[in-house]
Amino acid sequence: MVLEAMISTTIVGASGYGGGELARILDSHPEFDVVQVLSNTFAGKPFAAAFNGMYGTSTGDLICAPTSDEPAGDLIFLAQESGYAMKVATEYLAAGKRIIDLSADFRLTSPDIYRTYYKSEPAPTSLMEHAVYGMPELFRSKVKDARLIANPGCYVTASTLAIKPLLDADLLIGCGIIIDAKSGISGAGRSRNDAIYKYSEANESLRVYGVGGVHRHTPEIEQNLGVRVLFTPHLVPMTRGILATCYLPAMDGVTLHAAYESLAAAYANEPFVTVRPVGEYPSTKDVAGTNRVHIGLGFAQASSTLIAVAAIDNLIKGAAGQAIQNANIMYGLPETLGLAHGGIWP
Repeated sequence: MVLEAMISTTIVGASGYGGGELARILDSHPEFDVVQVLSNTFAGKPFAAAFNGMYGTSTGDLICAPTSDEPAGDLIFLAQESGYAMKVATEYLAAGKRIIDLSADFRLTSPDIYRTYYKSEPAPTSLMEHAVYGMPELFRSKVKDARLIANPGCYVTASTLAIKPLLDADLLIGCGIIIDAKSGISGAGRSRNDAIYKYSEANESLRVYGVGGVHRHTPEIEQNLGVRVLFTPHLVPMTRGILATCYLPAMDGVTLHAAYESLAAAYANEPFVTVRPVGEYPSTKDVAGTNRVHIGLGFAQASSTLIAVAAIDNLIKGAAGQAIQNANIMYGLPETLGLAHGGIWP
C-alpha cells in the first residue's frame, strides 16, 4: 500500500553519521518527507553545512533547529546517544508520533543487563512495553504494528544474521561461539575526539577493544541468539564497513552442504540478505553504500567448525538503512523502497 500523502519526518541528532545517512537516503525517498532536522551543533545553519554533500538538495536547505525544539514530523528518527530517547519517547508517543530509535535505549529486555553494560538506569517498563526490536529478518510481523522501534546495533546485525538460521536449524552445538568482528572508524560516531580515532593514530594500525565480552553489543547478540558468545571487536583504518567472522562449533555429522542449504533457504525471500556461493566470502567493499548483508560460509573439517562471514555497511544496514527499512514496514510500504540500490564500486 502506497500512501497518498507523504509522511512528514523529523531527524533528531541529524549532524551525526547516522543522522546524516538518514537525511541522505530519505531526501530521495518517494514517501517520506524530511520536514525538520534537529542538531545542537549546527543549530541555525543549513543542514548542508553539516554534510556538504547535501548542498543543492531539499533536505540540505533545511535550517537545523536545536534538539529542544518540538518535533514537527509524524515519524521521528532519534539518532542521539544512548539515554536521550528514553527521556523524550513518552511525550512523543502521547502526541501520536511514531519513533525509530538508533541508540541502545530500548534494545535490551533485561533491566539488570542494561545497567551492567551501560552503567545507567534503563528505560521504564511503561516504554519498554511499546518497544519492538527492529530486525526485520527476525521480527517483521511485530515491526509492522509498532509505534516505537529499537533499531539494532551494527555489530549485532552482522553477527545475528550470520548465525541465527544455523542455530535455529540445530546445526550448532550452541556453545563455544566466537565472533571476531572488525569495523571502520565511523562506527565510533562523529563526535568522538579520542586520539585513537585520529588519522595519524588509526592509519597503518589494527586495534582490538572490548576484550573479554565487555562490549555493549555482546548482550544484544546473546539476546537474539539465546546462547552465550565470545565477541571481540576491532578497529580498522577504513571509513565504513563491518566484517564479522563467526566460528561456530557444529553438531556431529553436519556438513558444509547441509549448513549452506539451511542458510540459503532461511534467506531465500529476504530482499537484503545474500548468501554467497560456497567458496565465496564477502568483503566490506561489496556492500559499501547499501542496506545489504552478504554472508559466506565455510567449514573447518578438522575441528568440526562452521565459519560464517558477514559483511555490512555499518552506517546503512547497521544503522540508517535498517531504520528506513523498518519505517517502510511500519507504514505498509514496499520494504525495499528507497533502499534497493546496489553497491558503490570501486
